Amino acid sequence: MDPISGRARPIGRRAPGLRVGARGLGARLGSAALALGALAGPAGAVVGGREAPEGASGSVMVLSSDGGVCSAVVLAPDTVLTAAHCAAGRAEHRVHYREGAEPVLVEVAGRAVHPGYDAGAIAGRRRSIDLALLRTATPLPARFAPARLAADGPRAGESLVLSGYGVARAGEARTTGTFRSASLPVVEPYGPSRILVWLKPAAGPAGACQGDSGGPIARGDGAIVAVTAWVGGGPCGAISQGVLLGPQRDWLDRTLQGWGRRAVWE
Repeated sequence: MDPISGRARPIGRRAPGLRVGARGLGARLGSAALALGALAGPAGAVVGGREAPEGASGSVMVLSSDGGVCSAVVLAPDTVLTAAHCAAGRAEHRVHYREGAEPVLVEVAGRAVHPGYDAGAIAGRRRSIDLALLRTATPLPARFAPARLAADGPRAGESLVLSGYGVARAGEARTTGTFRSASLPVVEPYGPSRILVWLKPAAGPAGACQGDSGGPIARGDGAIVAVTAWVGGGPCGAISQGVLLGPQRDWLDRTLQGWGRRAVWE
């Protein structure tokens, strides 16, 4: 990990009622998906941003049996990219989206966690490549379009769009489940990184919060530069951190090729 703060933390959100064993997993996750859909209201946005339904066709949610709620980027009809801390460990996972008013949960048939992921990186102030790929047992609906990935990294001062299904206000679970975006400038407190990009709002709190881990960080033309992994430097809306995709292209391409899939790079 490239630390910018001793208080950096992953931001997959815990959802009440999701902690279960293998027995009854589907039913409990289904109940959780219904609850998320019922609770997600028209509240403001990804801390300090706006609702962005136009971007939801490229992203889904990831729910886990240990209570995790995260976002993810669609790379192929049956493949999504998320943060490794959203998909690692013993928990079982489901990809979640809504079909009209109905929540849908899709089983995960394959999982690949980046070999550079270190679950203890934050506590130990070590580097970690917090990325994972999930392959679904059945394809997503055709309305989900594979994302375009950016091979080049961003520049300091460039504005990127951070998006996700997380809470609009820290600690308010009822705001989870609506796709929201915030435009944030890139900052480089310790010089250019080969792992992370840092985003800090120019004025007022804005950025990632619980449930936004694994969501896209994109250029203005929509190409995905990074996926959200941590918040640091204080509460939600202070500094958002994402794992850059360009430097991890080799791992992404090799893993996808092994699954008979490919990413779209620009």
